[in-house]
Amino acid sequence: MGLEITLSYNGDMEEKLRRLPSVDRLLGESEIQELTSVHGLSRDLVVELVRESLDFYRSEIKKGRDLPATGEIAARITGRAAGLVIPSLKRVINATGVVLHTNLGRAPLSEEAISVMVNVSQGYNNLEFDLESGERGSRHTHLEPLLCRLTGAEAALVVNNNAAAVLLGLSAFAKRKEVIVSRGQAVEIGGGFRIPEVMKQSGAKLVEVGTTNCTYIRDYEAAITPRTVALLRVHSSNFKVVGFTHMVTLEEMVALGKQYNLLVLDDLGSGCPLDTTRFGLGAEPLIQDSVKLGADLVFFSGDKLLGGPQAGIIVGKKALIDKLKKHPLVRAMRIDKTRIAALGVTLLHHLKGEATVKIPVWQMISMPLEVIERRARYWAESLAGMARVIEGESLIGGGSLPGSSLATRLVAIGDPQKPAQTQRLARILRSQNPPVIGRISENILLLDPRTVSEVDDEILIRAVQQALRQAVKESQG
Repeated sequence: MGLEITLSYNGDMEEKLRRLPSVDRLLGESEIQELTSVHGLSRDLVVELVRESLDFYRSEIKKGRDLPATGEIAARITGRAAGLVIPSLKRVINATGVVLHTNLGRAPLSEEAISVMVNVSQGYNNLEFDLESGERGSRHTHLEPLLCRLTGAEAALVVNNNAAAVLLGLSAFAKRKEVIVSRGQAVEIGGGFRIPEVMKQSGAKLVEVGTTNCTYIRDYEAAITPRTVALLRVHSSNFKVVGFTHMVTLEEMVALGKQYNLLVLDDLGSGCPLDTTRFGLGAEPLIQDSVKLGADLVFFSGDKLLGGPQAGIIVGKKALIDKLKKHPLVRAMRIDKTRIAALGVTLLHHLKGEATVKIPVWQMISMPLEVIERRARYWAESLAGMARVIEGESLIGGGSLPGSSLATRLVAIGDPQKPAQTQRLARILRSQNPPVIGRISENILLLDPRTVSEVDDEILIRAVQQALRQAVKESQG
C-alpha cells in the first residue's frame, strides 16, 4: 500500500512538472512580450527571468504544491522584472517630524546643491585637474579653503563618512599605541557600530578611564604611559546622561595634551556650525569652538547638522592633515565629484549666513510654529473631517541633540480603538507615489508639517485622500 501511494504521488508530481508551460509559451504571453517592447528589457534577460521562475515552480511542485496557472507564472515574471526596472531607492515624503531621519536618508539637500551635482555630472569636470597649470590636481583642494574659512582650522580633509574619518585618524596616528577615552564616551554610533570596535580596526588600543557618569582629568593623567599617543573626546550626540555626572572639558584635555605632548582628538559626531539655543534647542558643541580651543583634529559628519551630503570631515592642524592626505586609506575612503560639489555649496550657504533660508535641515529647525500650525490646519481641513490638529513635538534625530525637541502641530488621523485601521492606512500611504511616511503613536497616525517641504503639501494631501478611500474599500471588502 505504501509503495502504491508513493508511486501515485510521484506520478502526480511528474504530471504536474510536464504540464508546466514551456519557455517559448511563456515568452508568447502578451505581458511577457511587453517587458521587451514597452519596458526595454533585452530578450536574453527576459528568457533568464522566465527560466528562473520555471525553476522556482518546479521546486515548489516537488515540495507538494499544485500546478500554478500560466497567469500566476507570468505575474511572477513581470513582478521580478519590475523589481529590476523600477528603482528601489526613491524619494519619499517624510511626515514623521524627525528632521534627520537616518532611515530616510538624513539631510535633504538645498536646491543649489542639487543643481551643482547635476551640473558636474552632465559632462567632465576638473575633479583632479589644475585649470591654471594644466596639470594633475587634487580633489582635496575644492573643499579645504571653505572648511578652513568656516571652522578656523589650518587644514581640512573630507572622506566618506564620520566613522571613516575617525578610523583614518586613529590608523594614521595611533596604530599599536594607546588612546585614552572616557568610559562614558565609548559609545555606539548607530547601526551596531561602536567606538571601541572602530578603534580596534585602526590598530589603536583603547584605554577607558573613569565611569559611565563621572570622569575627571586626573583619570586621564593617571592612565598616561609611554605608549599613550592621544586623548580622545567623543561627543555623546545620540544619548544624554543626567543626574550626578561630571565630564572633562575640552580645555582640560588640551592642557593635559600639551603637558604630555599628546594629540587631542575630538569626535563631534553630527558637527554643528550654528548655535542651536537660538531655536529653543539644547546647546550642541560647535565645530568652530573645538578648533579654537585647540583640538589637534576634529571629526564630524557632512549629512547631519551641517545639512549636506554624506561625508566625514576632518579639520585641524596642517601638519597632521598633510600626513592624513598621504595615508593609503584615503583613496579607499574618498568621496566622489557629486558629493564634493554639493558639500561645497552647503559650506558656502553657512559662510554666507543663509543656512536657515537655503539648507532644508535648518529651514525645518527654524520654521515658526505659526507656519506649521497654518499648514497643519490646511491639511486637516482638506481631509474633510477625517483628521484633527493636535499639539506635539518634532525631533532632530540622526544622533543629534538627544532630549531636545521642538514644539509642533500634528495632523492626527485614526481611531485609537481601531489599531488595525491605522496600520492599514500607514501601509497604504507607504505604497503611494511618492510614499508618505508618518509616525504612529497610541494607535493614531501622526503627520508633521515641519519635515515636509511646503511645495509638497498638495501631493501629501492627495496621497492621504487616496489612501483613506482605499483603506475604506479594503475594510469593506
